[in-house]
Amino acid sequence: MAEIKKIDEHTVIDYMARDYDSLLQSMRELIPSRLPEWKSYASEGDFGNVLLQLFAHMGDILSYYQDRVANESFLGTAQSRRSVIDHLQLIGYRLATASPASATLDLTIPAGCTAVITIRRGDAFATKSQKDKPSVRFEYSREENLVIDCATLAVDAATNKKYFKNVPVEEGRLVKNEILGISDGSKNQRFTLAHGGLILRAAGASQKINRDIIITASFGGVIDEWALRESLAFSREKQKDYTVEIDDGDVAAIVFGDGTFGAIPAGGATIRATYRVGGGLKGNTPPNTIQTIVDASQLVLNGIKATNSQAATGGAERESIKHAVMHAPAVFRSLKRAVTEDDYKALALDFKGVGKVRAGSTSWNRVTLFVAPEGGGRVSDVLEGGLLAYFEDKRPVTTIITIEDVEYVKLYLTAAIGVKSYYPPDDVKEKVMTAAAGLLAFDNVDFGQTIYLSKFYEAIEAVEGVEYVTISEFRRQNQPPGFVEPAGKIAIKENEIPVIPVSEPAYTQGIKVVIEGES
Repeated sequence: MAEIKKIDEHTVIDYMARDYDSLLQSMRELIPSRLPEWKSYASEGDFGNVLLQLFAHMGDILSYYQDRVANESFLGTAQSRRSVIDHLQLIGYRLATASPASATLDLTIPAGCTAVITIRRGDAFATKSQKDKPSVRFEYSREENLVIDCATLAVDAATNKKYFKNVPVEEGRLVKNEILGISDGSKNQRFTLAHGGLILRAAGASQKINRDIIITASFGGVIDEWALRESLAFSREKQKDYTVEIDDGDVAAIVFGDGTFGAIPAGGATIRATYRVGGGLKGNTPPNTIQTIVDASQLVLNGIKATNSQAATGGAERESIKHAVMHAPAVFRSLKRAVTEDDYKALALDFKGVGKVRAGSTSWNRVTLFVAPEGGGRVSDVLEGGLLAYFEDKRPVTTIITIEDVEYVKLYLTAAIGVKSYYPPDDVKEKVMTAAAGLLAFDNVDFGQTIYLSKFYEAIEAVEGVEYVTISEFRRQNQPPGFVEPAGKIAIKENEIPVIPVSEPAYTQGIKVVIEGES
């Protein structure tokens, strides 16, 4: 509460307490010395008291905004995405957009097909829609057409079919030649994309393989393509560069130069954009789910079928405030130059779609990145190619980078639990599985981690309704069923990540649970 003190014969009010109650009390305590004739201020019906309450209410609101302004002024305490974006712009760090999942499709072709099939950028495939789960769209996103001469493919004698494997696709949707506006020739022009959710992974070298956005300016029959840069600070007067700014609502704006840092599009030029939107965890679909051909007429006309034999991986939501606050300083310290192993790790984590990474060096000019995509799984060709291109202008010229998959180690747990009276056994069992799965969730595990048996006892015993628990199996995948590590811990190697054995029904939810007393 606020206190009124006398210091050097001056009345001092403690302004550290600034809520409604303390402000109202402070004003009331001043009444006897400032307005001794006012005797009825304690009455709720007194009009002067009503004014004091209004002033206290107003002061409470102003104090709230002052606190918010102070909090938003520092990266460590900022709560709004807009403030974090502004802070990180000062160190050249941009919050990452959502990342699209990638997969490879296998095509099954009739034995008699001899056509030449051309798959173009934007040709689409999708998962089947379900009642509570809409379909997810995948597209061939490379700029170079994929040409398949079916006449040269061999016929499999067992199935009497032809096969073509590894067609790369990414989740999302291509927006072609969207007109953003007409240049008026002024400095620092901004044009907003009509569709939100832009997929934007990295500017510069990584765009050579698979550009997420293409900006052109056409005037007098001449079409000029402009180059994406992370900043215009190093662009010269006539350099046709632009940068992208994404606000807290995922709305992207194209920003051109001022004639000193980056060129200005000619007055009257039509600005167009080709870009992709999408991304997110929804794209991490299981194997054999991408089977619908949405927009690839040549495949349909020739009776060709498609499916993904491996799960789609790498899909991730837009970068969170928490991740940016923790990760941005490491990227800033690296100066976006990969020299040490920590630099390679920090920069690799800055590439969307990468969930976990460990950098290792076997010689002075060779670096190996052990990469786990967002949500787990194997590194797709699309993610590998994009990541290698991303490092192209960040690594020393003589350094060779290789990308390797991590080793996923299945952990098996079996627990017998006793359920307290008046608790539904099935509900308790489900909660126990959820608690165990949380300890082995992808976001909660890492390379070289030690998994302790005691943590599972703690998590299970904390579940409401559990009377007791006995864990009768705690082992790695290469140990016999029913084995319990004598030391009560499982050491994970430096290139390994522990996972739940989802392919085995009894363990798919993290742990096999047996309820005592049930047959």
